[in-house]
Amino acid sequence: MKILDRRDFMHSVTGLAAAGLVPISQLPAICAEPNGGAAIANFRFGLVTYMWGSDWNLPILLTNCEKAGALGIELRTGHAHGVEPGISADSIRDVIHRFKDSPVKLIGLGSNQDFHHVDPNKLRASIERAKEFIKLSHAIGGSGVNVKPNDLPKEVPQQKTIEQIGRTLNELGAFAAQYGQQVRLEVHGQCAPLPILAGIMQVADHPSVAVCWNSNPQDLQGEGLEHNFRLVQKRLGATLHARQLESKEYPYPQLFKLLTGIRYKGWLLIEANDMPPDRVAALARERQAFDKLIAKSAS
Repeated sequence: MKILDRRDFMHSVTGLAAAGLVPISQLPAICAEPNGGAAIANFRFGLVTYMWGSDWNLPILLTNCEKAGALGIELRTGHAHGVEPGISADSIRDVIHRFKDSPVKLIGLGSNQDFHHVDPNKLRASIERAKEFIKLSHAIGGSGVNVKPNDLPKEVPQQKTIEQIGRTLNELGAFAAQYGQQVRLEVHGQCAPLPILAGIMQVADHPSVAVCWNSNPQDLQGEGLEHNFRLVQKRLGATLHARQLESKEYPYPQLFKLLTGIRYKGWLLIEANDMPPDRVAALARERQAFDKLIAKSAS
């Protein structure tokens, strides 16, 4: 009888999952290393309701994600799920109940709040709105809120804007800590180059502030993906975003290797930028691509 080494075992299990013979919800636990090895069991797959889930109400969203094996969700603001600051107490109870009855986990909320504003009133309004998202995420059982840096106004020295964003994040981090929440700074906008984002995080040193990797073209600039990844690897939060995982435009195999190498324990959330005819099937294919990348990253 042939004894499988770990690489063969991983490929075998992910193949069974893709064929429907092993529940994909069980795959991370099956593939986990024993005795504190690589934390594959905690590197999980889910969805941001950016485009593929934008017009699905919450019951349909949960059903579709369960079918596709996307077992974590970040609810982005402004979409059909309707989970927004200001919803009623009854609506909050309904959200809690629906997630409780589903294998799909609520990872948190995705806001559009950003902190580059020159106008202090706009800045304060965005801070206060972010706090409302933090309170709502806590109330419905999420663990954090996504925010954006976001731009670098031409009329302001770049370093001044970086420091303003960093100080704002520290204020939000202190607030979020009171609710057991994480503030997740998406690598986005004019602040997407990782050296700029890393500069913001040097100022934003509150432990409740983290980076949401966003799989941008800017990740490959300068000295390349690995160098840019190392700039923020110690500050990665519970979520990171990715587009289509089989895309040749982004080196996802290398990213997965880097994440596995640091024993990343969060969620990779699909934030696709197209609208295929069957989004549930497309999401299921992304889950299969994720499983294959996980297997290769551990080999």
